[in-house]
Amino acid sequence: MPDSCTAIGCSSERNAETKCRGVTFHRFPKDITLRSRWERAVKRKGFVASERSLLCSEHFKADDFDRTGQIVRLRHGVEPSVFSFSSNLQKVQPRTTRNSRKTEESLAVDPSKPLREAKPQSNVDHSYALPASPAALKARLNAALARVESLEHARRNCMIRERRAKKNLDALLEELRETNLINEELRQRLEGDLGKVAGNGNMMLPCFH
Repeated sequence: MPDSCTAIGCSSERNAETKCRGVTFHRFPKDITLRSRWERAVKRKGFVASERSLLCSEHFKADDFDRTGQIVRLRHGVEPSVFSFSSNLQKVQPRTTRNSRKTEESLAVDPSKPLREAKPQSNVDHSYALPASPAALKARLNAALARVESLEHARRNCMIRERRAKKNLDALLEELRETNLINEELRQRLEGDLGKVAGNGNMMLPCFH
């Protein structure tokens, strides 16, 4: 079973698709104080993180990451802050006080009187609507910026690996020529073909195919 994000409503799993999108996964910190802050930020009732509990990078701001190396890491002491919690309606309990019963009786519907037809209300709760609060809009913007930065980082790493592979191929061709396994004409033809492949962008790594 693949590792998945523990945030409510998040369906991110550790697989090839999320890797190509630049999504990274991070375990809960071992520090007890910081770990409890992460658990509270998730807002799951009674949630206690295990050793395998993960949060994906979409729940952190762009400046929470250290992208200077080959591996994307979280900066020390950061906390997850980008979530989209849906507001759950609370059930209204029936009132049992004397005054409340009198009020309900006074508001009781008289069946002899015609009821007014209720006006239909337009449903404005669409998935493509912008968040109602500026804080929620800012959280979505930070998540989008973090994803863009992750993709840019992955693209740079792929270009570095591509240049490294090209350099190794060039060295191999030169070694074959020096040992007389291939002649100069064949070496030039192979280098020309490799140059055409690189120029067409076909040497991209598999994650971008």
